[in-house]
Order: sequence, then C-alpha cells, then structure tokens
Amino acid sequence: MNRTITSTNRELDLKHVWHANTQHRSLASRPPLEVVSAEGCYVFDTEGRRYLDGMAGLFCVNVGYGRREIVDAVAAQMAELAYYPLTQSHGPAAQLAARLAGLLPEGLNRVFFTNSGSEAVETALKMARQCSRQNHPGENRYKIIARRRGYHGFTMGALAATGQTTRRAAFEPLPQGFFHVAPPDHYRCAFCAEKSACSLACADEIERLIRMEGPETVAAVIAEPAIGSGGVFPAPEGYLERLREICDRYGVLLILDEVITGFGRTGKLFGLEHSGIRPDIITFAKGITSAYLPLGATVANERVFEAFQGEAEGSKFVNVSTFGGHPSSCAAALANIDILTRERLWENAAAVGAWLMEQLRGIHCNAIGEVRGLGLLIGIELVTDDRKTPMPDAQMLRLLREFRDAGVLVGRNVESAPGFCNVLLLSPPLILDHEQAGIIVATVADVLNRCC
Repeated sequence: MNRTITSTNRELDLKHVWHANTQHRSLASRPPLEVVSAEGCYVFDTEGRRYLDGMAGLFCVNVGYGRREIVDAVAAQMAELAYYPLTQSHGPAAQLAARLAGLLPEGLNRVFFTNSGSEAVETALKMARQCSRQNHPGENRYKIIARRRGYHGFTMGALAATGQTTRRAAFEPLPQGFFHVAPPDHYRCAFCAEKSACSLACADEIERLIRMEGPETVAAVIAEPAIGSGGVFPAPEGYLERLREICDRYGVLLILDEVITGFGRTGKLFGLEHSGIRPDIITFAKGITSAYLPLGATVANERVFEAFQGEAEGSKFVNVSTFGGHPSSCAAALANIDILTRERLWENAAAVGAWLMEQLRGIHCNAIGEVRGLGLLIGIELVTDDRKTPMPDAQMLRLLREFRDAGVLVGRNVESAPGFCNVLLLSPPLILDHEQAGIIVATVADVLNRCC
C-alpha cells in the first residue's frame, strides 16, 4: 500500500467529505475507517487489517463481497448500453421486473424502479395517496399510519413515515398526514410485556386509529416485516395477518417496506413469507443488488395499477426517476438474484442466524436485556440494571470502538428514540458460516464482559 496515497486520502476526506450521520468534531482524533478492499464477509483497511463485517455494509451486501458474476454482468451491460431512461424501455429493466413478479406472490407484478430504499418508499406513499383518491372519489384519503421505531427513509415523505423522533426533529415540520402507533416491542410493550406472548394489542391500535381518524381519510398503513435499524423488532406471529385484516376491513392499502428484510435477510426470500400475506404495495432496495449498484423498486398489485389507467386528465402516475431502473443496476440485480436463488442463501441465513441467536442468548452478561431477531437480522438490547434502564450513548459508543478494535464491525440503532439507542445491530452477509458466526459470538462475549 502506498502510504503517501493513504495519507492524502485521509486528508482529503477530513477536508472535503461530509459523512452521513456523523459528528465531525471527533474525526480528527479518530478518523473514519478507510476500507480499500473486501472479500466474502470481510473488509480490509489501508493497513491490511481484516474486519468481519457484521453489518454487510448497511444491511445490504447480502451475497457477500467480491462476486465476480455481478461485476462481469455490469461491465457487459455498460459496454452495450450505458444508460437509457424508463420513460421508454430497455431489456434489463423488463427482465428484472418479470423476475421480481415471478418471485413474489401472485398479483404483485407492476414494478416502478427508483434509485434507493428512500425513493422506493416515497414512491409507494405517492402511489397510495393518488390511488386512494382515484379509487374513492368524493373522499380525501391521504393519511398514512406507521409505527414508532420504524425507519422508512431520508426523503421528506419517507422521513415523515419514519417513527424515529430524534431523526425527524431537525427537519420538522414534515409533510402532514402521518400518524404513528406503538411497535411490536414485547420487551417494553405497554400492552403485554408482562405476558408470555404478544397479545397483538399493538396491531389493534392501528384499527382504533383508523376509526378515530375516519376510514374515509386513511390511504395506507406502512410496516416493515421486521423493524430493522430502529432496534430489530420482528413482527410477532399473527401480527401481519391482523394488519391485512384491518386494512381490508376499511379499504386501506397495506404497504410492506422490505428494503432491509427482502432478498433473504430474515431466513425467507422475502419477509412477507413468514406470514403468507399479500401486501398491496411492497418496497425493495439494498439486497436487490446486494449493494453492488444503487437500485430501488416499488411493486404494486393489479388493483393499485389499474387505478392509474383512467381516461381523465391526471389519472396517470405523476412520478419520474431519472436513474431509476438504470440498465447497469438492473443487470447487477439479475446477477445478484441468480446467486441468491442458486445458492438458496435465505436457507443459510435461517440456519446460521438461528444458531447465532441461540449462542448470543447463552452469553452470561447482566448488560444483555434481550436478544431478538429473524434470520441474520439480530438486535442485542443493552441495559444497565434489572429495571431495563437503557445503556447510555457514551457507553454504547465505547462498545462500538471496542468491537472495531477487536476486528468485528457491528452497528447500533442511532436516532431511534431519545434515550433508547441502546441496541447493537447484527446484519452480516448471508454467506456467513458457523465459524464466522462463532467469531461474532466470542467477540460480543469478550467485549461486553470486559466493558460492562
């Protein structure tokens, strides 16, 4: 490694790069990790040090790093057609849309491509509002119901749907018409934390809110099959089925945000498969290309699509994305899905994830309040006493540094709720094996026992 180039990169970074979600005052004394290469489940820094990436980037490098098939597919596509917008058509987008429709439950077969998860959600919210007004003339169905702790994106509509108060505060007032109810957090639930199982009262709160606001004003409910960055809260058994029943009862659309849970993360190809329900709209990003290139997708059922086929002026979907469905990104997604389905990586996520969670739950440390998750999406909630007092920010930050120094990269739920950013996040590549999972377990046990 050329040390001069490395030094220059660090100086250029500190002088010019504005990092996401980062307080820059601390970067001079502890610069960000400069990653120069990656392979499998590992990334390497400028010194050649190897780190087990326990976050798969940001919940996204599902098939692992260094997959030559994806690189070759992108290079071939760029050489043939570098770009063309989907105001017209090109083969990679048509093939990918058909591939997605073939993998999803019957009826979810109309695909609108975007650049990212935030844009996919933003598009879904626009679809829901316009569709609801066109399907219910004379009513003003514009309200969106979401859950606290859920994350749906950084664009203004998606952020309004996001139920993370600290993340939203700097940008308020946000678009109007968004309402939030309690998440299925059995560890701290006001409805059933003291009971042996979830009572689904948190799902019933959605029905109560629809009735209080008036069904004629509500367009959609949006939910992640498992809340991810907000602290990992999988939908309990029967929860999504209850949401589907409620939405059907009042003519409200159900949007499932599978930006994190899609493409094998939860131990199924899609998170919705744990319940078997069919949403009206579903959103994807991250794992759709395993982050080799940016791509998002919003998939609607035929009923939603048909709402935009009227002859009246303005009945078309008034939305466009310059780079959405970029041919090279679609080529990356097709190659990525080939790998996922050929290797059935969701099955590895289910098996290794279950073993990893069992081992984490076996760690004897008073700081661990709860270990929860689904597949290879796992949260470790840390507390300071038997009253479930959340571990403070300063201690959480110290733990992240200790994990990095030990060679394992983990995350935590930041800007989730004031005083409750105390959950360590694990979301490794779906190719993780038992030996690598054992390294994560040993590192978690060592760091927590030394530092808590």
